[in-house]
Amino acid sequence: MITIISGTNRPNSNTLNVAKNYAQLMEKQGVSTKLLSLEVLPVDIAFNELFDNRSSGFQQILDEYIIPAQKFVIISPEYNGSFPGILKIFIDAIHPDINRGKKVALIGVSAGRAGNLRGMDHLTGILHYLDFHVLPNKLPVSNVLNLLDENGNIKDAATIKSLNKHIADFLKY
Repeated sequence: MITIISGTNRPNSNTLNVAKNYAQLMEKQGVSTKLLSLEVLPVDIAFNELFDNRSSGFQQILDEYIIPAQKFVIISPEYNGSFPGILKIFIDAIHPDINRGKKVALIGVSAGRAGNLRGMDHLTGILHYLDFHVLPNKLPVSNVLNLLDENGNIKDAATIKSLNKHIADFLKY
């Protein structure tokens, strides 16, 4: 099973829309996925989960999405030239031994032209430190506002092609 993480807790985000599209493309290829939106994190994650005060809600997230995952796809928006702080808090709340050696693919999302390249580089450094194996093909999704229709579906054929190539690369990785 591959867990796809929408790396923001912003409600109804474009990142979540891209993550949903990615999950659908993977499932069309027969891949078992679970989609985790950081919207479901406990509101006190920064004050409890980081200090070994594990809540049953967070443990349920670990049990359903993190521990059983063989691989991860992290789809992260660009916030202030990097990735969201909530994603870093989420990573910090998980004991490093749980995911040591697992593979991860990164997709950056932005309304601008860079597709969160800098944020993916920052995240790569953290993930390497935690002994993840990061797919070298990091996919920037730029100008996301022009790529989605009113229902959140990707309408751009070139973007769909890039996502499918990213999936193919990750499945071989």
